Amino acid sequence: MLDLIQIRRDLHQIPEIGLEEFKTQLFLLDKIDELTQGKNFVKIKVWKTGVLVFLEGANPKKIIGWRTDIDALPIVEQTDLPFSSLHKGRMHACGHDFHMTIALGLLEKMLETQPQNSLLFLFQPAEENEAGGMLMYEDGAFGSWLPDEFYALHVRPDLKVGDIATNTGTLFAGTCEVKITFKGKGGHAAFPHEANDALVAASYFITQIQTVVSRNVDPIEGAVVTFGAMQAGTTNNVIADQAFLHGTIRTLTMSMNHLTQRRVQSIAEGVAQSFGLEVEIELKQAGYLPVENHPELARELMDYFSEEDEVNLINIPPAMTGEDFGYLLSKVDGAMFWLGVDSPYALHHPMMNPDESALPFAVKQIGKFLHRKVNQV
Repeated sequence: MLDLIQIRRDLHQIPEIGLEEFKTQLFLLDKIDELTQGKNFVKIKVWKTGVLVFLEGANPKKIIGWRTDIDALPIVEQTDLPFSSLHKGRMHACGHDFHMTIALGLLEKMLETQPQNSLLFLFQPAEENEAGGMLMYEDGAFGSWLPDEFYALHVRPDLKVGDIATNTGTLFAGTCEVKITFKGKGGHAAFPHEANDALVAASYFITQIQTVVSRNVDPIEGAVVTFGAMQAGTTNNVIADQAFLHGTIRTLTMSMNHLTQRRVQSIAEGVAQSFGLEVEIELKQAGYLPVENHPELARELMDYFSEEDEVNLINIPPAMTGEDFGYLLSKVDGAMFWLGVDSPYALHHPMMNPDESALPFAVKQIGKFLHRKVNQV
């Protein structure tokens, strides 16, 4: 039987950025090979750094899919755990080490007997940076294994162990990555009239962009426009010739996302024109659609967990977090849900450390749900 705690800690030590998950893939393949020995109804294939494990049903009427993401974030870990990241500047701060461990535990459980319907376990790379789900779909990685129904979870630190939370509509926002570069003319700080300060223009842009949500977005719908990084200049007495801004747009509908993108672009172009600068704008959205649960399948999942004594089911409103599972749900009916892991630190925080008791809970409860799904006539 798998040691879930040890597996999670081993994975936590080898975090890797999307499409660079080489050690992670080898670790997963080793565990999968160990679990599937002698199981002639199992087929395995890889796609770049991803892994697909297909359990052929004894009397298949459909394919049920379970997806987990496997990549990490460019974050310096600050947990001081004895099993902290061994990869400098990399951390499983979004809980994908938990996701993978749970998927391996579910695989072990589902291998006990051959299922009636077929079951696909997808260990997907590049959720955080390159929309790996979209890349795999567009590259034909699923082939004849494309599920008829797809399910996934995401850990949530502010929910308790035992909590499962979802809804029958939109669970996560659609996102758009924004990169903006203002290009002016550098010069000496003592002679500003001979230069064209890109830093000042970028600062005006940052203040003006706040009006997009307050004055262009329907307050009932909501949106987020955040610029988390700005780089400009080299020292105190040199006027910056360039200023680079890196941000994100998050909305619950694609129509609002497109509106927000247009306003961000218009304001950037207007600021550049008013200061006499050039501006380059890159909007990267592909693959990060809103996570829209299929109403009937999500209701079935919620009804099931509501009957489980150990589960505290929560009907939860949408969150502005992004998830590339939204792309797969735009192609395949399915549902996603939050799993409570009770950490005082949020997702993407350098001290995020989920409660490991959530691992056996998830494998037990989700395993029962999957067993029911794959054995439905």
